[in-house]
Amino acid sequence: MILDARALYPDASLADLYDPLTMPPELLKAHQQNDKAVMDAYGITPKDETFHSEAACVAMLMQRYQELTKKC
Repeated sequence: MILDARALYPDASLADLYDPLTMPPELLKAHQQNDKAVMDAYGITPKDETFHSEAACVAMLMQRYQELTKKC
């Protein structure tokens, strides 16, 4: 979905696409859906504080990843 959304703007640079003030709505929505899919895969729900801070989200994902890979 993210690549499809980017493809709608073939002449735009990544800097243009990811400017927080002008990010195309299709791309923003695609990223939001991707974020939700990742959170679902790791068992993180919207009630978790990780949804409120990018730093907390990354820390939680790394913690879950380390827990899962220890078992291998």
